[in-house]
Amino acid sequence: MPYEVQGVVSRAKGEPVSLETVLVPDPGPGEAVVSIKACGVCHTDLHYKLGGINDEFPFLLGHEAAGYVDKVGEGVTDIAPGDYVILNWRAVCGTCRACKRGKPWYCFSTHNATQPMTLTDGTKLSPALGIGAFLEKTLVHSGQCTKVNPDIEPAVAGLLGCGVMAGLGAAINTGAVTRGDSVAVIGCGGVGDAAIAGATLAGATTIIAVDQDDRKLEWAKGFGATHTLNTKGKSEDEVVEAIQTLTNSFGADVVIDAVGRPETWRSAFYARDLAGTVVLVGVPTPDMRLNDMPLIDFFSRGGQLKSSWYGDCLPSRDFPVLVDLYLQGKLPLDKFVTERISVDGVEGAFDRMHHGDVLRSVVVF
Repeated sequence: MPYEVQGVVSRAKGEPVSLETVLVPDPGPGEAVVSIKACGVCHTDLHYKLGGINDEFPFLLGHEAAGYVDKVGEGVTDIAPGDYVILNWRAVCGTCRACKRGKPWYCFSTHNATQPMTLTDGTKLSPALGIGAFLEKTLVHSGQCTKVNPDIEPAVAGLLGCGVMAGLGAAINTGAVTRGDSVAVIGCGGVGDAAIAGATLAGATTIIAVDQDDRKLEWAKGFGATHTLNTKGKSEDEVVEAIQTLTNSFGADVVIDAVGRPETWRSAFYARDLAGTVVLVGVPTPDMRLNDMPLIDFFSRGGQLKSSWYGDCLPSRDFPVLVDLYLQGKLPLDKFVTERISVDGVEGAFDRMHHGDVLRSVVVF
């Protein structure tokens, strides 16, 4: 018999979400049912709602989650009922060409559950990032479950499942920030502040928070920003010059674009030092284009231009370590949680997110 639970569903592009009864099947081979205890409201969920990912409506939203394994399917041996887990949306396959090259964080064939979750009339739901966790129980592939220390509360732990990991990983994994580096982070929402926290953890000595909102810049200081730069009313050239001024006129060793727009990427490109690194972790829309950038600039400035996929993380490696760092007081994950809400408050949380009023709203069950 399937589980009957209440979940947040997006039925059509741009329309308000609804709380509906969802049927969650018993886990099949390689699958697990997880009882969700908390799930962050991530900007990616809003992208789904607005049709920015694809048009496979209706969507079952929510993916930044933590909870307890309720039941496992045939052949599952790495987790068991009762295990405390953070869900991840890149369950590595172990057999694709990236995995065989020893780079599983680039896995090109990640796993999801094969059985659908449905509405009561049989309509199949598309779970956000293969998870769908704005509900009391969800069905996932067992590889999407990463066991961690249960001493960290779910509202904090779940944030590692997406946005916080994306930002931390952009700095530590993709950008390879190290002690003594100078770092600029453009865009100081949840992902950008996580990048700042990651740069702090890695030992960067100059960390410049760049945004148009003084409130966000103030938040960024709490994650380790040593300097702030409000770009409101400034041209791209003025932004570049300001970052260079704060880095001995050279530019930053690593510049992380957590916005994902052509103008912020160009600023990141020119604001880095010679042979410096640009990391794109903000997600552009398909219509965005880079125009009129001289090819000679790519050649003459050298360095690395990188995109960060999920912070280039390996959940089985990174989640437990980051949880331990939090429990040791070295990583302020709890500062990302602006508010705790009930599952019927997701639509309001989207509105507050849109207006920049929160870093993270977290649904708590």
